[in-house]
Amino acid sequence: MLAEMPADWRRALAVVAHPDDLEYGGSGAIARWTDEGRSVTYVLATRGEAGIDGMAPEEAGPLREREQIASAAVVGVHDVEFLDHPDGVVEYGLPLRKDIAAAIRRHKPELVVMTNHHPTWDGSFLNMADHRHAGLATLDAVRDAANRWVFRELLADGLEPWSGVRWVAVSGSPQPTHAVDITSTMDRAVDSLREHRAYLAALEGPMSEPDGFLREFAAETGRRFGSEFACSFELIPM
Repeated sequence: MLAEMPADWRRALAVVAHPDDLEYGGSGAIARWTDEGRSVTYVLATRGEAGIDGMAPEEAGPLREREQIASAAVVGVHDVEFLDHPDGVVEYGLPLRKDIAAAIRRHKPELVVMTNHHPTWDGSFLNMADHRHAGLATLDAVRDAANRWVFRELLADGLEPWSGVRWVAVSGSPQPTHAVDITSTMDRAVDSLREHRAYLAALEGPMSEPDGFLREFAAETGRRFGSEFACSFELIPM
């Protein structure tokens, strides 16, 4: 059985690599949290400009940015930031860690939600490099944000250290430990993914059908959690 996610927090920061990453698993929980009056901000490493094969990056980037902003609004998130790292070739390293640490200092979250950083999704299906690198950089940036003497130039920008992150929650992890009941927000989770219209139109297979794809996984997680639909996380205490 999966444990219930902590509820004694007010602010969360979700950091992922691309538009649509949160919608393929985490947005139902985010809708539940915003309904409860919690503040959630999105930070994306890229604008997803390399994500549509038949569309040039110069066109796809602005389009996917608009789709992500509309998608976030469906689940009650109105603060969406893009770090402008290049899609498809996100590098783990100091520039990305610094950008994420700066976001953590700006928004002062108690909970950080991030993309899956493990090599696979389920023990067999390979995870792409952008997800792994963004996830690992996020984990390290939580500590960077708390250390006054790491990225000292952030102090000159008025960004004081923030050591208030209490947990990191890994969405889509193959090693889930906790879950959120999203029965009341399942429909909005589906609607949120549907806002990525151009991206979905370019896909083939089950991931192009938001309703069936999301409900199947949420129902499977719900069976492990004791609810109709649930969203799972690997919770890492900080």
